[in-house]
Amino acid sequence: MIFRSILAWALGLAAGLPLAAPAAAQETVKVGLIATLTGPQAASGRQKVAGARLYMAEKGNMVAGKRIELIIKDDTGVADVTRRHAQELIVNDKVAALAGFSLTPLALAVAPVITQAKTPAIIMTAGTSIITERSPYFVRVSFTLPQQTVPVAEWVAKEGAKTAVSLVSDYGPGIDAQDAFKMRFEERGGKVIDQLKAPLANPEFAPFLQKARDLKPDVLFLFVPAPTAGALMRQVIDRGLTSANIRVVGTGDITDDDQLNGIGDNVLGLITSHFYSAAHGSAANQKFVAEFKKANPGMRPNFIGVSGYDGMHAFYEALKKTNGDTSGDKLVEAMKGLTWESPRGMMTIDPQTRDVIQDVYIRKVEKKDGELYNVEFDVVKQVKDPIHK
Repeated sequence: MIFRSILAWALGLAAGLPLAAPAAAQETVKVGLIATLTGPQAASGRQKVAGARLYMAEKGNMVAGKRIELIIKDDTGVADVTRRHAQELIVNDKVAALAGFSLTPLALAVAPVITQAKTPAIIMTAGTSIITERSPYFVRVSFTLPQQTVPVAEWVAKEGAKTAVSLVSDYGPGIDAQDAFKMRFEERGGKVIDQLKAPLANPEFAPFLQKARDLKPDVLFLFVPAPTAGALMRQVIDRGLTSANIRVVGTGDITDDDQLNGIGDNVLGLITSHFYSAAHGSAANQKFVAEFKKANPGMRPNFIGVSGYDGMHAFYEALKKTNGDTSGDKLVEAMKGLTWESPRGMMTIDPQTRDVIQDVYIRKVEKKDGELYNVEFDVVKQVKDPIHK
């Protein structure tokens, strides 16, 4: 039997037939996706994995003659676990790249690991500005909080607001968001009269919301990580802030597409700024939403899902540019300057910062076909992170 197989192979070569190489000879290129799939941030991880898998289902698993394998690890939202997974994926699994990172502390935990190993890490969620500065091997396809916050600060100032209070989660992105809001709002003549911070772990928003209401600002600006949005907005409604002559605004995290229908009609009319909405009207997004829902019954894609999708696109395109070379330095260099039409709109990886440049939309919660959506009504084109340009 072995002799016959070898003979058939040899005869095929002699005849010049286009025989496929044995499967074992096909080199496999591995990508390690570290996602938070258990704990309070589990919804973030599920979206990220769904987006990455959808991209591979649509585009196939062959790039530049290499077979792509996605290895998924659950870091449970704990930085030490994220770091351990990163080390094991690099050393044991020999991944060409890492991806994922739901929260900023998780991304920062792997910075020394990827720098030493010279392994690219594609940030699919974490939004603190400084992350890409912590390693030359970080590339971000998600967003930064200042990038998303400055447009809504501009908008409320133009609408005539003079005073504001901010309430954010007390960690890197929250601090970025409150500072960016204060910077731009006060540049436009407003005054932030208090900056409130709720704990990231086991948050209880009620006392902070009551304080905000007692201060009677024109505007209350909110940011919390998306999986916490439902709990926050239900307390905002319970405290009567949406009917107390206080305009409630925030980044798109607080009206997250994945949770919006569960929050209820009391958020109709709420204004946010963000880079993605499931209601974005492009043909590319309509196709993405339809395919995402088909592959993940009961889920609607949110900004994390689209970032998982785009993260895989960045890796695929980089591997094409290197013609299959998996050198970390070459892959990072190939990702710099990539430009493409995402379901979110046009986006670019800034060649100087390795951060994302993208459109940021001003949106209003509206009801369409019996469901709540973030409907875009204005856009700021191709926004860079305003803190670390």
